[in-house]
Amino acid sequence: MLVNPEAPRPILLVCDHASRTIPRALASLGLDDMSLRRHIAWDIGAGELTRRLADRLDAPAVLAGYSRLVIDLNRQPGDPQSILAASDGIVVPGNVGLAPAAQEARAEAFHWPYHHAVDQAFARLRRAGPEPLFFSVHTFTPSLGGEDRKWNLGVLWNRDPRIAVPLIEILRETAGLRVGDNEPYSGKDIAYTLNLHAGAAGLAHCAIEVRQDHCESESDLERFTDLLSSALDRILAMPNVHRIEQF
Repeated sequence: MLVNPEAPRPILLVCDHASRTIPRALASLGLDDMSLRRHIAWDIGAGELTRRLADRLDAPAVLAGYSRLVIDLNRQPGDPQSILAASDGIVVPGNVGLAPAAQEARAEAFHWPYHHAVDQAFARLRRAGPEPLFFSVHTFTPSLGGEDRKWNLGVLWNRDPRIAVPLIEILRETAGLRVGDNEPYSGKDIAYTLNLHAGAAGLAHCAIEVRQDHCESESDLERFTDLLSSALDRILAMPNVHRIEQF
């Protein structure tokens, strides 16, 4: 799904896990509706937060149209984590024993079209200039494996500090906001989409993870839209983020 495809702001927002939709032909992967509403199927609230940020920033966004249980768009096809037979203790019957040919068919049908759309949107911004930023939006479950997660949001990054470091500093200006630096996930470990579209090209990039309970109500969504859009406005004004640099 494309949001604001002709918007001029030199930043592309992407959301790899925006949807819990399963194609009808896959028969819900053998899961009930309650399971498909859980965090195993999608990043709860991430799609809505991305849409709001795109509107607030007057920026384009690309949102995934299908559940990560079909294929995880933030993993390279063939990665053992790309198509999970079980997630957070729940077996996914439609993925158990999936033949290589069926895995390749899913990549062709769902993985590559999404990343092609991202490539096209990013290329349009690059042609218009200046060099754009790449910003990936995720959410994380408040508890996992019986352990609560204390962060309100985390900033994920690997070698390029140009967005991540000032973003962490700006967000930490908000009293009481717990901001993770590569927590609860590390951008050094999970960065396929970032690396594919921006890292390899030397373009400024990072990802965020917002705790899902901050994306459930209208007031919380507005709060985090305000926080993140304000921070990104400040970062977009920094000249070093619009250059090609390798780290």
